[in-house]
Order: sequence, then structure tokens, then C-alpha cells
Amino acid sequence: MLNKYPMWKYLLLGAIVLISLLYAAPNLYGEDPAIQISATRGATVELATLDKVETLLSEANISPKSTVLENGQILVRLTSSEDQLIAREVIGEELGDGFVSALNLAPATPDWLEAIGGAPLKLGLDLRGGVHFLMEVDMDEAVAKAQEQMVQDFRAELREQKIRFRGIRKANTETGIILRFTSQEVLDKAVDYLKPINPGYLFDDAQDNSEFVLTVAMSDEKLKATKEDALQQNLGILRNRVNELGVAEPLVQRQGADRIVVELPGVQDTARAKEILGATATLEFHPVDSETDINDALVGRLPSSSIVYKERDGRPHVIKKSIILTGNHIVDAQSSLDEYGRAQVNISLDSQGGSKMSRFTKDNIGKPMATLFIEYLPTGKKKANGKTEIEKREEIANVATIQAQLGRSFRITGLDNAAEAHNLALLLRAGALIAPIQIVEERTIGPSLGKQNIDNGIKAMVYGLLAVVLFMFFYYRKFGAIANTALIFNIVMIVGLMSMIPGATLTLPGIAGIVLTVGMAVDANVLIFERIREEIKAGKSIQRAINEGYSNAFSTIADANITTLITAIILFAVGTGPIKGFAVTLMIGIATSMFTSIFGTRAIVNAIWGGRNDIKKLSI
Repeated sequence: MLNKYPMWKYLLLGAIVLISLLYAAPNLYGEDPAIQISATRGATVELATLDKVETLLSEANISPKSTVLENGQILVRLTSSEDQLIAREVIGEELGDGFVSALNLAPATPDWLEAIGGAPLKLGLDLRGGVHFLMEVDMDEAVAKAQEQMVQDFRAELREQKIRFRGIRKANTETGIILRFTSQEVLDKAVDYLKPINPGYLFDDAQDNSEFVLTVAMSDEKLKATKEDALQQNLGILRNRVNELGVAEPLVQRQGADRIVVELPGVQDTARAKEILGATATLEFHPVDSETDINDALVGRLPSSSIVYKERDGRPHVIKKSIILTGNHIVDAQSSLDEYGRAQVNISLDSQGGSKMSRFTKDNIGKPMATLFIEYLPTGKKKANGKTEIEKREEIANVATIQAQLGRSFRITGLDNAAEAHNLALLLRAGALIAPIQIVEERTIGPSLGKQNIDNGIKAMVYGLLAVVLFMFFYYRKFGAIANTALIFNIVMIVGLMSMIPGATLTLPGIAGIVLTVGMAVDANVLIFERIREEIKAGKSIQRAINEGYSNAFSTIADANITTLITAIILFAVGTGPIKGFAVTLMIGIATSMFTSIFGTRAIVNAIWGGRNDIKKLSI
């Protein structure tokens, strides 16, 4: 029989309607301004901390909705954004460096909805407020580091094979190194050994003033891979640092070949974020050159294998250039106080780093070892290419005598205060940036502006929906009312799906995508209804006209939506930030609008007019 659905189709439609309503419902309850309090390493959040927070809020005349300690974190729900900012300032000052107080918006979803996984839409920075950083990776420094690593690797490989060489230094090209040998025979032996185990490098040997010189340079592919690795590693390290800051629902993603976007929802005071995100700090452990007199070294008389560095108080030391260990092997770092109340950082190494430290200290008990602290800071000056110059600062944090064989855990001292030790520990835990980065753009969006964006977006959606609903109702009458029902359900489905999808974030352009979907959703119904009108005018029966209207319009609707879907996929693939937000809502909207305009309206039409032969006229 024409225009009749089996019962299972109606049950399926009912189930989809119910699920969509359930997962869209949390958005009706809204969110409470909240503060999320978590501990950094070395501190714990406990009941005493909760009592202290409640006391601080009471003293500040702030009445929270609730304060809860769960999973090692305290969540304080407040009644307004003003109370939220005041409370964060009070709590942050009193609790100190051992705790992170992050602004947040806590869903007011009922427990029964949370139990089935219900949660409100995650809002983007433009709707929630917060800070946006655009950071640029210094690729020149990344290549220079790779060049220094080449010198160390090739020196170690030649020494391991007992191939004698006169010297190794960096080339002026900044992408390679120069090795000098005493004879062509030794040079050929070095090339035969080095070339197979170092793919991606170009080897070129030549005789220069009776010296036999081997130039090794990075190929274009190797250079490109080095820059890509620097960006990807910095990306991962920045994610770790953002997690240490305790910010709720942050965004860290690449933009182009050498830039990274960091968005921190809820953060208004950017000083702490800039300090942690932009800092480039690491440690290197070096043997101390005890054989070279410091006075000779200060006037330039020192071996080529040694270099002079100073402590913070200006006291110089001669250390060897060879590196025992770098900060890349650090897996944990905690700040604490030693037995004399002085700040220190307790270091834990990975297995490879522990093995290196163990081997070196075993053979050097009673000898001094220096901890070199390295950081990169912007100078404020500009390079010829317009980028800010980065200054590399190196100083000795401490020099300690090795008393016993060390393993994967040890400590460093010589820090000024507990705050410096805490920050250094945080940076070392999160990882040292492979190359320096600088903030090239910074935008702060206040909570009030985010609320204004939401209000404006909702107004635009309501006005657009109202205009479409009125047109459809007056032009297509009963069929228009059916299309309007499907349109409203379409919006519910979009909200429900975006609430269910992990990582999906609604931005202001995303609201624009929903508004666009409102027009596209009824477009399919317009095609169907006009086709039904044509079939009736051609003299076909009502049931036949309805059936052929839906059947014949389907191919046109599918073609139009598929081409739009392809465009949305391309936007999502190549776009960043707001463009991705627009693409996501557009893709979801296309899928839901096809479902509601074809399957949804057809089910309602079939339920009202299907199978009836007594219909003489349609309200269309």
C-alpha cells in the first residue's frame, strides 16, 4: 500500500526523537560559574583544604552554591561571574603556589542525566571567554640545535669505532658539520661507517690545504623533517604545560608550518599563562674540568673541549662541553626544601637517562659535576625577517661533588627560593621546548563578551527560525506545519549530537552554521512539496502524488546536500579554530536535515494521509 510505514520505522523514529531530547536536555539547565582547585605535584587536596576554602569564601562574604571534594579536586559553584573572579583571587593568594585555581563553568545537569552521559554543549573561547595565544616556533634555533646534536653524535660514533679525526665543528651553512682527518684513507673509512647509519645526510669530501675534509649536511627532506619534529614536539610539550595549569577544556593546535594556537577558556589573568607557556628552560649535566686553571680560562687559555660558564652570583667555572645528560630524559620533577630549608628540585629520569647517569657517576666518584640551566628569552629586537630575536642565557645552577653512584633519582640545589624551584619543576615535568617560541598575538575575551556573543547568536537563530516557520506555514499550510515540526526537531538533533560527540565545541561561527542549516533544512521540503503540487496538477491521485513527490525529489536533494557536505569536509580539513567549528555544525546539520526533511516529514505525512482513498484535496 502506498504511503504506509511499517511499525518498526515509527518505533525507530520515536527512539531517535527520545535520545535526541535526552542528550539535548542538559543545555536547558545551564552552567554555574565555578572554580576548580587542583594540586600541583608535591601538594595534595584534602578535607583540610576544603575547610580552608570554605573559610576564605565566608570571610570574603561569598556564598557558594556548593563546595565538593571529588577525585582529588575541589569544585566551588558560585552564583555569578563577579563572585567567581573575586573568589579565585582570594583562594589563589591564600593557598599559594602548591595549588592551581582555574576558572570554569560547571554544568548544572541533574544527576540522572549525568548518569547516562548527558552533558551540555562545550563552548568555544568566543562564547565562554578566556585568552587566545598565537605562538611562533623559532625554526632557526631548532636547526641550530640539530646541528649541535650532529656534532655530538658524529664525534661519539667515530670514537666508538676508534676512527681518529683532527676535529669536528659546525659548518657556516647552519645545516651541517665539517670533519677533518689526517689522510684520505681514514676519511674513506669514516664515510664507509657513517653513511649507512646516518640516512638523510649528504656527504661531500674534499682536500683543503693538505687537510682531508668531510662535509656532512642535512638533505632537504631531513631539514623539513627536523622542522616538523620541532613543531610536533613543541605542540605536545605545550599540551603538557596547559594541563599543568589546570585549565578546563583548553585548545592547543598547530597553524601553518611554524605556529601554534593556544586557547585557554576561563583564563583572564594572562601573566601566569604567558610565563609558563612561553618559557623555554631545560637542564644539562656536564663534567667539570678540574685540570684547567680558572685564571687561564678567563683570559682564553683553555682546551677546545672546555668552556667557561658562571653561576648566578658571577662565580666562573670551567666545564667540559661533553654532555652527560640533557633535560629530555627527565620524566618527573618536584620542588621541595632540603634539610636546611633551602629550595631544591627532585629529579626523576627515564630508564635511558638513569643508565647514563649511573655509568658516569660510577666512574667519577669524588669528582665535581655541574648542572647547567638554559633558557631562551625574547630581546625585543627584530630580525631582518621581522621576527623577534631570542637570547640564549646559560648559567650554572650548582656544582656538586659526586659522593656515590647515582641512579634515576637525584636532586639539584642552588635555587633562589621556593617559587623558582616550583616553576622550574613544572617546566621540567612538562618538558623542555625543542625550540624557543614567542607569542606573536594575544587576545583576551571577557566573560561578559562571551555571554553577549551567545545572546546575539541565539537571537539570530530565533529570528531566522521564526521567519522560516511563518513562511512555510502560510505558503504550504498543513504541510508547512509538518515541515516546521521537522525543522524544530532538526535543531534538537544538532544540539543533542554535538553534546554527545567528544571534543565537539560550539563557537560563534558554529551558531552561524546552525542558522544556515535552518534554511537548508526546509529547502528539501520545498522541493518535495512543489513536486507533489506538480503531480497533482498533472492529474495523478493524492496518494500517487505524495509517493512520487518524495521519490522523485530525493535525487535532487541528495545531490545538493552531498556537494555542500564535501565543501564542509574540506573546510574542516584545512581550516583552524572558528572555521572548523563552522564546518562541524554544517556537517552535522546536513546529515540531520536530510533525515528530518525526508524520513521525518514522510513519517508524519504517512501517519496522517497514508492509505486513505477518500482524500480529494491536500492542504499544500
